[in-house]
Amino acid sequence: MTGDGHQPVSAVQRYVVLATLTFVTMLYTMTVMIANVALPKMQGTFAATVDQIALVVTFNIVATAVVTPASGWLASTFSRRSLMLTCALGFTVASAGCGMAQNLEQLIVCRIFQGGFGAPLVPICMAAILDIFPQEEHGTATSFFGMGVVFGPIIGPTVGGYLSDAYGWRWVFFLLIPFGLLASALIVAVIQDRRRATRFSLDWTGLASLSIGIAALQLMLDRGQRLDWFESTEIIIEAVVAVGAFYIFFAHTLTTRNPFFDLGILRDRNYALGLAIAALFGAILWTPLILYPPMMQKLQNYPEDIVGLYLALRGLGTLAGSTLMVFINRRFDPRLLLAVGFLLQGIGGWYMGAFDINLSAFELAWTNLLAGFGVGFVWVPLTLITFSTLDKSRLNEGSAFFHLVRNIGSSISISITVALIVRSTTANYSDLTRYVSIFGESNTIMALKGISTPQTAEGLARLSGEIARQSEMIGYINAFYLYALTAFAIIPLIAFVRMPRTATT
Repeated sequence: MTGDGHQPVSAVQRYVVLATLTFVTMLYTMTVMIANVALPKMQGTFAATVDQIALVVTFNIVATAVVTPASGWLASTFSRRSLMLTCALGFTVASAGCGMAQNLEQLIVCRIFQGGFGAPLVPICMAAILDIFPQEEHGTATSFFGMGVVFGPIIGPTVGGYLSDAYGWRWVFFLLIPFGLLASALIVAVIQDRRRATRFSLDWTGLASLSIGIAALQLMLDRGQRLDWFESTEIIIEAVVAVGAFYIFFAHTLTTRNPFFDLGILRDRNYALGLAIAALFGAILWTPLILYPPMMQKLQNYPEDIVGLYLALRGLGTLAGSTLMVFINRRFDPRLLLAVGFLLQGIGGWYMGAFDINLSAFELAWTNLLAGFGVGFVWVPLTLITFSTLDKSRLNEGSAFFHLVRNIGSSISISITVALIVRSTTANYSDLTRYVSIFGESNTIMALKGISTPQTAEGLARLSGEIARQSEMIGYINAFYLYALTAFAIIPLIAFVRMPRTATT
C-alpha cells in the first residue's frame, strides 16, 4: 500500500500486503487456544486451583472482547499502520511477559495485555484487505486471509502441546516472540496506510457501557458452569451488570447524535444478515476443538500428542477447503458456497453424534477432517456477503463488530456446550444406575464373562466408573447433535441474502 492509501496500488503490492496481513493475523489467532494445552502445567507451577488457573484464559478472552469494538475508532483515529504496529509490538512484549511471569498474578496481567493488544489485528487487517483489493478480487483475497483466521487457532494448540511437553509451558509464549518481531518489521516495510478520520471525538458513554456489558457477559459465560450459574451470587451480579450496561448502550446509541456504534449500519440488509450468520458460525467454529481433546483423553485414553495430530487433521481439512476456494470462489454464487460449507459441517457433526464409546481411529479422523473442510468453505463467502454492499468508509467499524459478534457467539456456544455435557452426564448417570441390580439377568451374564459386578466393593467401583464413562459419552453425543443442528439451521438464513451483480460475477 503506498502513500496515504489513495494512490494506485499494483497487483504485486496488493498481494505483498495480503501476505503480510495474513501472517500478522495468524500470529494472533494462534494464541486463541494455545494456552489451553498448557494450563495443567501452569497450574502445577503456581500451585493454583482449577478456578484460579482458568482466569489465565478468562481474562484474555474478556480483554479481547472489550477492545475489539474499539478497533474501528482506533484505526480511524491513529491510522491502520500505526494501530497495527503498536498492537504487534505490544502483543510481542506481552507474550514475552507471559513466558517470564513469576507468579499467577503477573501471568494474568500479561494475558490481559496480550488479548487487548492482539484484538484489533484481525478486524483491521481484514478491513485493510477489503479496502485495497477491488470488489471482484475480494473472494481470492479473503481466501488467503481466511487461512490465517481459521487455521491459526487449529495449529496453535497442536504446536503448543508439543512445546509444553518438550520444553515446558513458558515456551508456548516464547515461541511467539520472533514471529511477533517479524510481523512488526513487515508492517513497517509494507503497510503505508496513514489515513485518519477527520473527526476525532469519541462517544465515551457508548464505549464504556458496551465494554462493561461485554466484560460482564464474558465473565458470566466463562465462569457460569463452574459456579452453578444463578445459584452463585457472582453470576447474578455479572448478569445484572451486563443487562444494565447493554440497556444504557442501546438507549444512549439511539438518542445521541454521534454514537460510538451507529446502529444505522444494520439497515444494510446483507451486513445485518452477515452478522447473524457470523454469530452462528462462531457458535460452531470451536465446538469440535473443545470436545475432541477431553473426549479422546478421558474416554478413549489417547495421549496428548495423538490428540494434537487429530486436531491438525481438522486444520488440514480447513486448509484444503480454503485452498479450493481460491480457485472456485469466482465461479459460483457465494450463497451456494456458504450453504455447502455449513452443510458439510452439519453432516460431519451428525456422524459425530453417532459415535459410541468404542470409537475407531478412522471415525475420529474423517469426521473431523470433513468438518474442517466445511469451515474452509465458509470464511470467503461469508465475508463477501457481509461486506458486499457496505460503504468502504465504514469498513473499520463494520469489521470490528463483525468479529465481536463472532467471538460472542463462540463464547455463548462454548458455555452452552460445556453445560450440556455436564448436565447430560449427571442425568444419564442417574438414569443408567437404575438398570444395575445384583438380581438382574445382565448381572449373571457379566459374572460369567468375568466382568465386574456390584456384588463386591471393587466391582461396584469399577461398574460405577464404567457407567460414568458411558454417561459422559452420551453428553458428548448430545453436544455433537447440537453442533450439527446449529449448522443446518444456518442454511435457511442464506436464502435472504441479496447479492449485487458485481459480487457474483
